Amino acid sequence: MSFILSLFLFTSVITDQTEYSFILETEDDPHLFAEEIETYHPNVEVLAVYDTVFNGIAIKADRRSLERIKRRNNVQQSYSVQTYQTQVTENINESVPFMMPESLPFTGKGVKVGVVDTGIDYTHPDLQKNFKGGFDLVDFDDDPMETTQDQGIPTLHGTHVAGIIAADGQMKGVAPDADVYAYRALGPGGTGTSVQVMAAIEAAVKDGMDIINLSLGNTINGPDWPTSVAVNRATEAGVAVVIANGNAGPDLWTVGSPATADQVISVGASTPTIKRPFLYERFRDKKIEMVPMQNSPEWDFTRDLQVVGVEKERKTDKLLVMERDQEIPFAQLAQEAEDAGAAALLIINNEDEVFEGAINPDISIPVAAISKEDGEWLKENAGYASIDYEEIQDTITDFSSRGPVTVNWSIKPEIVAPGAEILSTVPGGYQALNGTSMAAPHIAGGLAVLKEAHPDWSPAQLKAAILTTAEPLENFYPTEQGAGKVNLEKALETDTLMYQSFLQFGKIEEHNEHHTSKLVMENISDQPKTYAFSLPEQESAIRFQLPKSFTLEAGEKKEIPVDVTIRANQLEDGIKQGYLLLNDIPIPYMFVTGNEEIPKGMGFELLVTPLDDTYHYQLYLVEETEKLTIDLYDMATFSYVTTIVEETELMPGVVEGEISQENQLQNQYIANITIETSENQTYQYQTIWDGNPE
Repeated sequence: MSFILSLFLFTSVITDQTEYSFILETEDDPHLFAEEIETYHPNVEVLAVYDTVFNGIAIKADRRSLERIKRRNNVQQSYSVQTYQTQVTENINESVPFMMPESLPFTGKGVKVGVVDTGIDYTHPDLQKNFKGGFDLVDFDDDPMETTQDQGIPTLHGTHVAGIIAADGQMKGVAPDADVYAYRALGPGGTGTSVQVMAAIEAAVKDGMDIINLSLGNTINGPDWPTSVAVNRATEAGVAVVIANGNAGPDLWTVGSPATADQVISVGASTPTIKRPFLYERFRDKKIEMVPMQNSPEWDFTRDLQVVGVEKERKTDKLLVMERDQEIPFAQLAQEAEDAGAAALLIINNEDEVFEGAINPDISIPVAAISKEDGEWLKENAGYASIDYEEIQDTITDFSSRGPVTVNWSIKPEIVAPGAEILSTVPGGYQALNGTSMAAPHIAGGLAVLKEAHPDWSPAQLKAAILTTAEPLENFYPTEQGAGKVNLEKALETDTLMYQSFLQFGKIEEHNEHHTSKLVMENISDQPKTYAFSLPEQESAIRFQLPKSFTLEAGEKKEIPVDVTIRANQLEDGIKQGYLLLNDIPIPYMFVTGNEEIPKGMGFELLVTPLDDTYHYQLYLVEETEKLTIDLYDMATFSYVTTIVEETELMPGVVEGEISQENQLQNQYIANITIETSENQTYQYQTIWDGNPE
């Protein structure tokens, strides 16, 4: 398998506006470099020159001067000095204290956590004590260091993940005394294959990990993709596996393998307390939502800004508003605005909603996205506007992938944890990142704390404790948050474990169906405990038949049936979901009616097999398929080229086969995949394939 697995993150460099000291690394003589800075940047103060243990200089400068200096060819890297101030005693990461009190008596001591990722910078002062080893599945050696500049596109992702789990220094992770092992499965640029990832999982299991964290995945929404099978088997071998749900939200059906596996814990991203800027036009009392671009500087303006469009001749020190262009990268738009002298930039979406995006870190002006409606209003009405801030807490991020899983209709994610603006360790310092990649290690660290408290607990017990004690966030559905927000303190104190706590009734095919799902309950206290359902509001189309109150003796484990009657003919097609309550335990339920929302296929790949002069294709089918057709169209002209696959009567799951290279496909093509189901429905999707990747 050679499909690329993606890291679930968006990046955003954090700078401290009250501290402007930086260290710059250079390839050249640092003394000559210092002389150049003093000559060509007289407003910049050179604080120190390092020529023994480090090759570079320390400077004090404003942000604009720093960005100009960083564009010089001899600057390798810059580091914010304030991140290594030893006098800071409180945790610089705010998401960990938000998730758990500091008074917990457990810290993950003696628990082994494997990080399958891009490697770890084990020289980082906050990770040195906890790092215990691992393996590099990219270079096949015992040095799982992050990719460095001389090896290709450098990485930092695994170091960030490891810090959230177990940093113990200026930053404190969730489990600061846990033992951390790195399994480098993703190489330069943070990419790798399923072969490397599966080999890393196997190595972690053989090394006796208690917990494995995978903040990676692909776009295949199916429960039996090879990586999903691999993580399930790791769980069966006694290892608790935590996986990021993905960053393809907010649409449904966007969770990807291996988070689709049923025995792991898949994690979505929620928000800790964060401050989000918004634009306010006071004369018309108009508030405009804005989403700062990743890597954007702070929107730190104490004065009103004049709002102008691109047609204005003078843009100097003004808030520029530009239309989004699908063919022009955000970074290029931002650079054009900066070159024009704008103080900041707003990019108007070409659709109704706002959107996530990223710019280059060397852009020195703030950049944010706004909706099409707000952009049109601004162009017509605004003269001057101010930048204000509001606090956001306990929401599900837009980027967090949603469920459910195709084929078995499982609810994913199963739990959410902080994943927005998470500050953690990176090579050379600290950085804030966004993504479900950041949410998953909060849960992995939480499991390490639980494992220390209950060293004999199995992965199923650890998972049950986390899900049984979660707290659903208001106004969000199970396919967005699973059981809800993690509550580690409650998980440590729980006297009940519910092993099958999600009611997944599948796809409803008939007009009237009756289903039974069984919850598995265990009273782990030393006293009898009585449980009772809160009666849900009954609907004629969905009627639950819930058991009466019942008592479990100390240590007793029991199956509890939950019955439901569903009259699909009284419901619109789509996903129906909600929560039942057993005592204070949230129990998500879900079922699917109709077909129109459900994707029928995904993940097409066409790989060259040079030894036997063929192409190998594969894709994933969700349902039984009467006919599968794959046509190629020229990428430049959109003209039809050839039909490469035409198969009939296929079963759900991975479909693969061989194609002769007679056609000598050498260009970029649009692959149009047509799936005709047994219900006489036709589903199509397109993807781009490069026939000559060199």
